[in-house]
Amino acid sequence: MAIDTATDVFEEHRPVLMGVAYRMLGRVADAEDVVQEAWLRWSGADRTEVREPRAYLVRITTRLAIDRLRQAQSRNEAYVGPWLPEPYVTDFGDAVADTAERAVLADSVSLAVLVVLESLSPLERAVFVLREAFGYPYADIAAVLDRGEPAVRQLAGRARKHVDERRPRYEVDPAERRDLTERFLAAAAEGDLEGLMSLLAPDARLVGDSGGLSQAPRRVLDSADKVGRFLVGVAKKGVPEVSFRFLEINGGFAVLTLSAGKPDSVFQLDVADGRIQCVYIMRNPEKLVSLSAI
Repeated sequence: MAIDTATDVFEEHRPVLMGVAYRMLGRVADAEDVVQEAWLRWSGADRTEVREPRAYLVRITTRLAIDRLRQAQSRNEAYVGPWLPEPYVTDFGDAVADTAERAVLADSVSLAVLVVLESLSPLERAVFVLREAFGYPYADIAAVLDRGEPAVRQLAGRARKHVDERRPRYEVDPAERRDLTERFLAAAAEGDLEGLMSLLAPDARLVGDSGGLSQAPRRVLDSADKVGRFLVGVAKKGVPEVSFRFLEINGGFAVLTLSAGKPDSVFQLDVADGRIQCVYIMRNPEKLVSLSAI
């Protein structure tokens, strides 16, 4: 029987490591950097002493992500306008056959949840990600973080309470979201204010992330009228050589808008009771780089 090489073992666990790092950081490039650093440490380690490679690699990745997150917090304080996670193309495919597990993974990487996770401490975020997204026992999380199990349970309780208080309380039906997204796209492209208003909940919100590097609202728009009129204004200005692609972004149906074949923006909707509750628009060009090769 062939013995797995260091590369074989690492590649087997790469999807999990990337999943942990992205949920911790909300940035694809930062997550990739962390996973690469984990590879360097793994390749240089004495692997004869490692009994459980997955646990060892998750521990390294989590600790590296915590360090990177602490460095990034000061950067976020100077961010221009609302902040959204970098769009992350998700396609669980055959790797996750269980419907319940797929739903948990999709929810844990959703824009709404990742925005809330930004307000947690790095340790709280690590505990939440390992426990809620990947189902790690408290004892294992304690080993990853080098903390006592009672302390980890306390961190988990605080994180869960914080997320429950701030996350949207409606469930998003995938088929309904796709249908409303397609109707929303048609109305927005045509500048049809009446059509948009029929789709938006009265208290619908629009969160636009440009980082000050492209045009998007610098504040959250907080009513159907404001959201609709903003979108009509965008339609009047138009996008040169516009085209659209439908993707699964952060566990949900989304639209990638291209201008002359290059990523211009990504938008995704939160939906409940047949109406659009929130429109997320990501226009920071630095966050769209990873979509260029799609």
